[in-house]
Amino acid sequence: MPALEIYNTLIPENQKTIIQMNVAHLTTRTPIEIPIFVYKSQHPGPTVLFSAGMHGDEINGVEIVRRILDTDLYKVDRGTVICIPIINIYGFLNFSRYVPDGKDVNRSFPGYAKGSLASKVAYHITKYIIPYIDLGIDFHTGGSQRTNYPQIRGDFSDEMTAQLARDTRAPFLIHSKIILGSLRMAAHENGKKILVYEGGESLRYDKFAIEEGYNCVHRLLKSLDMINRIPEPCSNSILIEDKSWYRCPDSGMWIPAVEYGDYVEKEQSMGFITSPFGDFKSKVVSKEAGYIIGLNNQAVVNKGDALINLGVVAEG
Repeated sequence: MPALEIYNTLIPENQKTIIQMNVAHLTTRTPIEIPIFVYKSQHPGPTVLFSAGMHGDEINGVEIVRRILDTDLYKVDRGTVICIPIINIYGFLNFSRYVPDGKDVNRSFPGYAKGSLASKVAYHITKYIIPYIDLGIDFHTGGSQRTNYPQIRGDFSDEMTAQLARDTRAPFLIHSKIILGSLRMAAHENGKKILVYEGGESLRYDKFAIEEGYNCVHRLLKSLDMINRIPEPCSNSILIEDKSWYRCPDSGMWIPAVEYGDYVEKEQSMGFITSPFGDFKSKVVSKEAGYIIGLNNQAVVNKGDALINLGVVAEG
């Protein structure tokens, strides 16, 4: 295979290479470095990126990539794997979605070398990682106290992206347009394909979401003929055509009557809002049939808060 050099580091064949990519320094002059793990097979094949921790509080993705490394799944028979367990080191250390300047790394691509902290992180990924990959999965979770049922998101108007998503056999496949400033956007502009995996809730381990994410990696690598082993999916993927958040009709206490992943019928009660004093009760009723792909676990909510993300199944 042709020689591969990433961030001024020559990648040898058949061994794990660890690259420390320097992004910036703390006020104490302590360097902030993003560890990058690379394994290059001696046989030709695609180069796949598995990244997590774009938002520092999304630890389920960090654990998925850690397991890829811990179980040697990254040691593929053909091609190359690049693993970045934590992109946003700042946020991870501070249990935060953001970097210290309050910006979102996943809205800062392609970044700028002399920009904000978020822009610098995005710039390094754009300049030193994206050019070397063919495709990848970026692992995420739901936001604060909102949990997502395991799902793969991508722009399925692109057939190759849609096929890669199908190959993961994730429980839900959700068409999602590319967001301005995201890693997906930067990859797309460089002719690369990035899927987004969503599973679980920030700052909380979700065993099922972690296992499903890990198995999605297995299946994708097998579909790319990079490995020979594969776990069987629990069930067939469900294609979600559209999704919408049901929001809180009144401030009060949220009592859900469903679990994430549940199927609900049209006009089914999905829970209710009540006051701490029991003087009112407002039902949250589904306007159409679908699956609970996202669920707010917050007990005390305010009017307008997102409660349930309901996914509608594609016809046919």
